[in-house]
This record gives sequence, C-alpha cells and structure tokens, in this order.
Amino acid sequence: MSHPIIDNALGAVGNTPLVRLDKVAAQFGLKCNLLAKLEFLSVGGSIKDRIAKAMIEAAEKEGKLIPGQSVVIEPTSGNTGIGMALACAIKGYRCIITLPNKMSLEKEAALRALGAEVVRTPTEAAWDSSESHIGVAKKLQRRIPGGIILDQYRNVNNPLIHEMATGPEIIDAIAATPSTPARPSSGKVDVVIAGAGTGGTITGVSRAMKKVHNKECIIVGVDPKGSILAVPEELNTADNGSMYVVEGIGYDFIPDVLSRDAADVDSWIKTGDEESFAAVRVLMRSEGLLVGGSSGSALCGAQKWFKTEAGQKVAQTEGKNVVIILADGIRNYMSKPWFLSMALEAEPSELAASIADIMKD
Repeated sequence: MSHPIIDNALGAVGNTPLVRLDKVAAQFGLKCNLLAKLEFLSVGGSIKDRIAKAMIEAAEKEGKLIPGQSVVIEPTSGNTGIGMALACAIKGYRCIITLPNKMSLEKEAALRALGAEVVRTPTEAAWDSSESHIGVAKKLQRRIPGGIILDQYRNVNNPLIHEMATGPEIIDAIAATPSTPARPSSGKVDVVIAGAGTGGTITGVSRAMKKVHNKECIIVGVDPKGSILAVPEELNTADNGSMYVVEGIGYDFIPDVLSRDAADVDSWIKTGDEESFAAVRVLMRSEGLLVGGSSGSALCGAQKWFKTEAGQKVAQTEGKNVVIILADGIRNYMSKPWFLSMALEAEPSELAASIADIMKD
C-alpha cells in the first residue's frame, strides 16, 4: 500500500504495526495470540515520540510556546527528550534536556545531533532533590528567559495521546484482522502488557480499552525491581531503593499521570535486569526484533503473568489476543555492557565452529 507524502517527520510519529510473536508463543506454550506493538518504528525510535508531539502541539494551541522566544526544557530518561528535540528541530524551538548519568551515551548523542543541549545529573539523586534531572530542569527554567517545562510526569496530554491514538491503533489492527480456523481471534483486545515509567502509556491505553472497547480487558503493568510504581506496595518492599540498569521504566516517585487504580491496571509484575535482558535476546533471536531493555522487561513480565491463575486461563484459550507494547529499539543501548555481552560474548554456535575449521585451510 502506498502512503501519501507527509509534510514533515512529525507525520511519521506513531501508526506503528502490530506483529505476531508466534515463535515466542510456541516457546511459552501459549494457545492465545501473542502480539507486539512495535513502537521503535516511530520516527524518533520510541513510544515517547507520541507524547512529545502531543505536548508541544497542545502548548502551541494554548499559546504557551512562542516561536523565537520559548526554550523547551524537559527532564527525561532520554526517549521523551529525543521526541522533544525532534519536534523542536522541526518547529524551530530551542531545547534543553536534563538526563540522569545512567542513561546511555547513544541517547545523549542523538539529542545533541538534533540540536538539543544536554545536562547530565547524578543517577542516585532523589527525584525531589535539587540535583536530580527534575530539580535541575526547574533551576534552568527559573533562570533562562522563555524556559518552559511541559512536564511529561504531570501533563494530561501524555496519557491522553495514548487513549486517543495508541490504544485505538491496537484495537483497529485486531478488529481489521479476521478470525480464521488457522488463526482464531476473539476480535477484541483481551490483555495489554506494558512497562510503566511516567505511566502515561499504560494509563491511556487502559482507558482506550476499558471505556469503549472491552471493559473486561486485562491491563498488566510491568515495573523493575528497585522502582516503587507497582501495586500493592508489598511488591516493592524487597528491592526498594536498589539500583537497576534497565532504562525508561520505573521511578522512585509516583508520577501524576500514572493511575494505580485497580480499575485501570489490573495486575502488576516486577522484573529484574538479567531476566529482562535475557528476554531481549529472545525477541532478537526468535522474532528478529531489535528492541531495547524495557521491551525485554515487558516480555519478561508477560511470561511471569502467564504463570498466574488469570494468565494461565488466557494462555490456554485459543483466540484470546494478548498485546505487549515494545517501547523502543536497540539503537540507544548498543554501547551498554549488557548488550555487548549478549551480542559479542555469546557461546559460539556449531556454525561458528564450522567456519573456524574452514578458515584454517
């Protein structure tokens, strides 16, 4: 199918495909349909392109952004910043991104390539500290003329864009795919599994599903060990305050845009770094999907949820549609030790041994 010419790169935000994970489903022993929303195919490389575009365009409509004067300042783990910097490059706003030290060099490089200024902050700084990425952003806003923080943690347009776009895209893709004897389908979204960072994705997608599509849709949130977003609070106790490597999900505070109400998120799963990175390898080697660490967390969370009572029932029901949101790609993590170890230090295959023998001749 041909596509019309778009006016600029912002027209290539979102509208990402839903793809079957049949090989992974077979490995997990699933009878349900396991589907993935490939957000790394958005123009800036992540699901955060959506909220960056939405927040900037809403601020323009409200008169909060003034061409030639406004400086967009945003505290971020990186992907929202890239979406912001991309939009600012197109629209002509100056951009400053505050970024914790743990976030990858690739993220900083991409931000600077798009013309943004980047300020690194201590990873260990508490969110409400003046030294945190949030505290530094507020300091810069006070001092820089025209500075404005659109604030993904509190901005209603964060969950709203997922309610109005991301969720409906998933619904439309499933509704447009007929059920067949070979590939049975319930015709609706039965489960959505997603990592939680700001919480905008899981909150907005949940509302899209439960309000108008399928009130019985099960929403599963995935939260890294060391974060405090999961409910009930006891899930966070064992690893509270511990550092984790995976980027883009989890926080040491509860963002305003995240709904932890059981009416919105039915269940929470905690995941660790090593098992998340192992799941990244499964997605790469089995499905050819070059995803980032938080996507591994989402798959790991799905695997754990399928072992619960509710998950087992869904797993063994043909036609049930389970959607995993894969938030970003591997581009931003290729210098990270966890990826280099996985890619370059894996045990050699039988084919590698054959190649070595041939090259000896």
